[in-house]
Amino acid sequence: MNISKRVNDQINYSNRKKSGSDFVNKDLRRSNCYNCDFSNSNFNHTSFRGAQFKSCNFFECTFESAEFVATNLKNSKFKQAKFENTVFDSANLEGVDFEGAEFKNVIFVSTDTSKAINLELSNKEIKVFNEMPRLEISERLESAAKAAMKNEYIKFARVLDTKKGEISPISMMILLAHFDEETLIKGLGILKSKVDKDFGTLSYMIQVLKSYQANGLI
Repeated sequence: MNISKRVNDQINYSNRKKSGSDFVNKDLRRSNCYNCDFSNSNFNHTSFRGAQFKSCNFFECTFESAEFVATNLKNSKFKQAKFENTVFDSANLEGVDFEGAEFKNVIFVSTDTSKAINLELSNKEIKVFNEMPRLEISERLESAAKAAMKNEYIKFARVLDTKKGEISPISMMILLAHFDEETLIKGLGILKSKVDKDFGTLSYMIQVLKSYQANGLI
């Protein structure tokens, strides 16, 4: 399949009011939005990889298992927004306001949080890694992850690798929080051959693995 012809959920809005919108499970990679009002919208399980959302209003929006990878959020407002199992990786938070936002198991990695406003890093629900941590997994799990990354849909999603193309320690850490190593190794082996559609977030893989687990496949 020609990746350049893949169709995702990219949006390009300027000065638009899109409050109360449903963006659940959307792949918004490389979207470009400026000065838009997304108040009370649902962005659960949504990918913002490489997107530009500058000077946007995300008042009371929800971001469960959302991923902000290399996302430019300059001067956007997340007042009273809810973040759960969310990852900010190499995101631009200059002038971003988190006043009254709620955090549960949120990770900031390789992201300058000093330029954000009202972001309380003392919150125990927030983990900050100034740079990508070292990968500390077994050789068997590393081999299983590399094999899974050869699946064209997993490769396109970029959820298992860093911008350098290496296995992401953060992704492995998240996966190992849901599954023991043996289960994960077996699951990645099945994903390699079974995944046959585009997706945008690691949470999709976790949901699929949990369905395998429920059906006794892993």
